[in-house]
This record gives sequence, C-alpha cells and structure tokens, in this order.
Amino acid sequence: MVICALGDLLLDVVVLVRAPLAPGADATSTTRIGAGGQAANVCSWVAHLGGSARFIGIRSDSPAGRLVADELTERGVEALGPTVGGGTGTVVALVDASGDRTMATDRGVALDLRADDLDPGWFAGCDRLHLPGDSLMRSPIDGAALRACAEARAVGARVSVDLSSWSAIREFGAARLMERLARISPDVVFGNEEELDALGGEPDVPVLVIKRGAAGCEVRWPGGRERFPAAPAEVVDATGAGDAFAAGFLLGGSAQDAARRGVAAAAECVGRIGAMP
Repeated sequence: MVICALGDLLLDVVVLVRAPLAPGADATSTTRIGAGGQAANVCSWVAHLGGSARFIGIRSDSPAGRLVADELTERGVEALGPTVGGGTGTVVALVDASGDRTMATDRGVALDLRADDLDPGWFAGCDRLHLPGDSLMRSPIDGAALRACAEARAVGARVSVDLSSWSAIREFGAARLMERLARISPDVVFGNEEELDALGGEPDVPVLVIKRGAAGCEVRWPGGRERFPAAPAEVVDATGAGDAFAAGFLLGGSAQDAARRGVAAAAECVGRIGAMP
C-alpha cells in the first residue's frame, strides 16, 4: 500500500507542563523537539505500520528544515517536493497533565507549495492520497492539493481528507469548504464532532470517520455505521493521535480492520510525547 500525503513538514516543539502556567512563574516541563506537521505525521505512521509513504510538500533549506527533513527520511518516508529558502514552520504544543494540548502554529514556507511544483511521476503507484484540511483551506497550497487530486485519480488512487481544525473551517467558510469537497469527491473524510459542527453537517462522501478521542471512533458508510472503542492507553500526550489514527485506517482492509488498526495506532501515539512513532 502506497500512501501519499500532501501538506506540511514542520518543527514540532512539544512541552509537557508538569504544573499550571502562571505569569512570572517557572514551571517544570519535559520537552521534545523533532519533525511534525500533519502530512508528515501521517506518512511517518504509515511507514511505522508497514506501508510505503511519500510526503509531498515544501522543505526549507534552513538548519531546522534540514533537521526535520532528515528525520522524516530516517523514518522511511520518501520526501518529494522543492527545497526553498525561508524559515521552516514551527508548532509549539503545550500539553497539560491530562494529555490535552494547546497549539501555536507558524507554518513558515509550508503553505507555499504551488500546482506547478508537482511532478506527475510522484503519484506513480499511489493507492491513497491524503490531504490535511489546511492543504485545502490555505493558498497557494490549495492549488497544489487540487492538482494532486487529479493526478492521484489518474492513477486510480483514492482520496481522503482530514477536516483538521474547526477554527480553520470557520475562518475559511463552511460553504466554501463544502463546495471544495464536492469538487474533489473524497472517498474518505475524517473529522471530529467540533469540526463537523463547524462544517454545518456531514459531507456527502462514501465513508465518513468520526473521531471521538477517548471514546474511539464511528465509521459511517451508505447503509451502515459502526462504533469502535478506543484501545486501552495511558495518555501522556494527545498530539498527533488523529494523524496516527488516519494512517492506520488508510492502510486498508474492511471498515472494521481499518478502524481497529487506527485506534491501536492512536493509542500507541498518546502513550508518548510527540506526534510521531
């Protein structure tokens, strides 16, 4: 199974805070720094779970950009796309004792990928193309995402979209995103309840996967639906759990096999600091 994901490769700074933050105070914490970004996370988990993964996106030639690109390839992911000047994006995730996180994101050059940057050869043998929501709701990367869908369809690949962020949906506009989803006709859409509420309802897609965090997930398809409990886990950090879940689900099989693989990957992810395996 070859899965391509188009989007961002960022520097993740995950800070597990051991005590509540207060102005002027010094809180003890544990910090992890490494590669991140939704598309990169999905690719890393695909490779970890035994699939073949191709990341498509811009890489920065800055020291931080080289660091995260090297980490991605060391994880068995093929990295495709231009290398450019400019700062790599950075995400700072503050994680509390419950594992919940608050994120501050600077995407750097990640959103600058353009349709003309794509090489049709990157999609040869591709079985799945996965698009994080930001790849459809930011410019100019949205043009690259739309062209990628056409290239993927041309080789018989299926397309999936993760809605990713209720705040991004509200900023972009629910009606605009619904129109864009209708245009690309994804085979699978992932979203949590807040994201679906922001979208104003469920998109008309063959498979809708509702992520419910500690309550597991629900998979809906024409004529059926089924809920799957979360796998047992001691939650350390929820960062990247949705990306791990998507990677597991996209590796195929029946809806039951895909969902169970996804919740198992999510459980593995939340048991450690950071979004990657």
